[in-house]
Amino acid sequence: MSLLARLTASGSQFLNERGIYLGWRSTRLHVALYRRTGGRIGGHLPGWPDVPIMLLDHRGARSGARRTSPLMFQREGDSIVVAASKAGQATNPAWFHNLVAHPETTIQIGPEVRPVLARVATDEERGRLWSRFVLAYPGYEFYRRHAGRRRIPIVILDPHQPGFSSA
Repeated sequence: MSLLARLTASGSQFLNERGIYLGWRSTRLHVALYRRTGGRIGGHLPGWPDVPIMLLDHRGARSGARRTSPLMFQREGDSIVVAASKAGQATNPAWFHNLVAHPETTIQIGPEVRPVLARVATDEERGRLWSRFVLAYPGYEFYRRHAGRRRIPIVILDPHQPGFSSA
């Protein structure tokens, strides 16, 4: 593991153990750099070149306000999978509640923006997918322990054509 990877992981753990969550504080800059560079800057976790980051667009569950969150992700066939870890905090991230309320959205991976439909993974899917997150970034195991009683949800973002119904 590189020095940058160790610093990234230990810095995140240090802050989280003290109840300091930087998510929303750093999001605006991260999103702006990612969008401007098509993901060349901000497209991977620093020190972890095999841990990709995407941008998730979502609407506020109550406010309807448009928001964007940078998230680590895994690929599962044509779908994208994200863990609602909130770095191990005691509550689910706002984006999770927003997706439950408004599952039709878009994501950006590198320069590509694509429409998706969000759904919470079943218990069976979660059991299979969680280990992939921990394997890619061991910090997820810390997040699981730090979250206490909260079971970190996994969200599957399936490809979606807006306005098209298969029913």
